[in-house]
Amino acid sequence: MKAAILCTDYGGRTLSLTANKPKALLPVRGRPIIEFIVRKVQLLEEVDKIFIVTNHRFYSEFKKWQENFFSKKPIDLIDSNTDGLGNNSGVIKWLVFLIEKGKIDDDLIVIDGNNLFDFDLSAFIKFAKGEYSKNVVGVYNLNGKFKSNRFDIVKLDDKKRIVDFLKNSPRGNSLKFVSTCICFFPKEKLFLFKEYINKRGEAEKIDSYLEWLIKKDEVFGFEFHGNWINVRDLDSYTEAIFIF
Repeated sequence: MKAAILCTDYGGRTLSLTANKPKALLPVRGRPIIEFIVRKVQLLEEVDKIFIVTNHRFYSEFKKWQENFFSKKPIDLIDSNTDGLGNNSGVIKWLVFLIEKGKIDDDLIVIDGNNLFDFDLSAFIKFAKGEYSKNVVGVYNLNGKFKSNRFDIVKLDDKKRIVDFLKNSPRGNSLKFVSTCICFFPKEKLFLFKEYINKRGEAEKIDSYLEWLIKKDEVFGFEFHGNWINVRDLDSYTEAIFIF
């Protein structure tokens, strides 16, 4: 199994902090966010290699970090050759680029590099592989912890299959699951990334791909328990420092 950590954004919402540094390298408790993710991935016995995909502007910053970080598993730093100045391919094209450049013919766990979480990933992988390997998205019950209008709401059926993505939070006290952008894709399904681009021509957001995928194939949701936050802006970065 391979792991892909996506660190390709340009920190537009945290510009005062990230003009010269990517969000994934912002410090929390004295360690950059990326290290929290890598340490969790390293605990997965199934993963034999970690890919970190970054944009061209911040590639050198990640290279400096990599040179000073001891990893138990090999890390391959990939420059997506985007600069944020009109040369910006989008998440799905980055994944296609990674799969082709890295010659990946294996199950793939994909994690947004802005994620901070304290839960273990082994149960997620066990669920994903189960009786048969399937597309799985890690979901999180907001439970009033964050403003739900920051995220798309994921609707699950009684078999934990994702049946819809809702742009607006539903009213009432129903569970409000959101996508964490921690995803598992079996190697037999990796070709669908390219099929999506060829048919839709869209490549920017992984949630857009998942909306398409639930109509094409089974996609299941796995609920994570514990602390999780996606560092999107200054407010969420402040929350991350407080929580972690």
